[in-house]
Amino acid sequence: MDLVGKLQRLSDAFGVAGFEDEVREVIRDMVAPYVDSCEVDPLGNLICTRGTGEAVMLDAHMDEVGFMVRWIEEDGFLRLSPLGGWDERIIPGHRVTIRTRSGEKRLGVIGAAPPHILKEEERKRVIPLEDLFVDVGAGSRTEAEELGIHLGDPATIHYPFREIRAGYVTGKAFDDRAGCLAAIEALRLLSGEELPYRLVVNFAVCEEEGLRGAKAAAYRIAPRLALALEGTIGADFPGVPQAKQPVRLGQGPAITLADRSIIVSPRLVRFLEETAEREGIPYQYKLPAYGGTDAGAIHLERGGILAGVLSVPCRYIHSPVSTLFLSDLEATIELVVAFLRRAGELLG
Repeated sequence: MDLVGKLQRLSDAFGVAGFEDEVREVIRDMVAPYVDSCEVDPLGNLICTRGTGEAVMLDAHMDEVGFMVRWIEEDGFLRLSPLGGWDERIIPGHRVTIRTRSGEKRLGVIGAAPPHILKEEERKRVIPLEDLFVDVGAGSRTEAEELGIHLGDPATIHYPFREIRAGYVTGKAFDDRAGCLAAIEALRLLSGEELPYRLVVNFAVCEEEGLRGAKAAAYRIAPRLALALEGTIGADFPGVPQAKQPVRLGQGPAITLADRSIIVSPRLVRFLEETAEREGIPYQYKLPAYGGTDAGAIHLERGGILAGVLSVPCRYIHSPVSTLFLSDLEATIELVVAFLRRAGELLG
């Protein structure tokens, strides 16, 4: 399967924060040939290991932003709570996929009143999520429950993966299925090589709900060195000045200097820069200090862990669809592989 096919499989998998089962099984299937073991910890992290010795940790989170059913109205409409950070301006009018307890998927629509029946001031108002509803075609609460829908069921806005043009793709959850694919491909490309350390790759749960999975995994793995792989904020589009664009598409992977969860050690930043320059890999910096990543939780465990972040630039993250250039993803994979080949130098 080529890179596009792998990204499509990951993107289309259901993996709302706290409900990562489907995407975890996709990843387990992809990495199994390249690791010595894979285990699932009590939180649901998928921890894959190869080799022996001191641990170097890669982390990429499996979860995506989504929703949870918080109420079913007597007339069958659903109410939602957020799982992860959503911009409420863009939620109305989208189609959602709801996963029931049995694993079946039901479709619904986040209802929006047409402008014809709204007052002028109502047309300009952002509707809070708590006021929105989902129409699943049920005429009563009983009918909704007969569809298998219960309180606590997860949901996500899902439009299928597509290639817009050669090398430019769109799909849901590139934050962080792009990072997951970078980790998977690094394992594949290094599968025939001996490394002077134990490589542990954590595919984390619940990053979008407070970096929870990575915190527990980092304590368990106790790495000397860690690198979080992300899909991050590509904002190079009209209306955003360059000084406020965290990263730009087409310029290679982004090295984090600082964000809201970590100030990366200059030693590790220089190491990533030097590695990219040695290999002729284009790179850029993620402008400080937007967002946060699993590295923020990892670097505070076990008395402190040297940790950094490398990201694939993606436009429109935390929305129903995001986009990326395959060239950025490919360059990110190259830099991760080059970093891992040299990582032993940082363990001395």
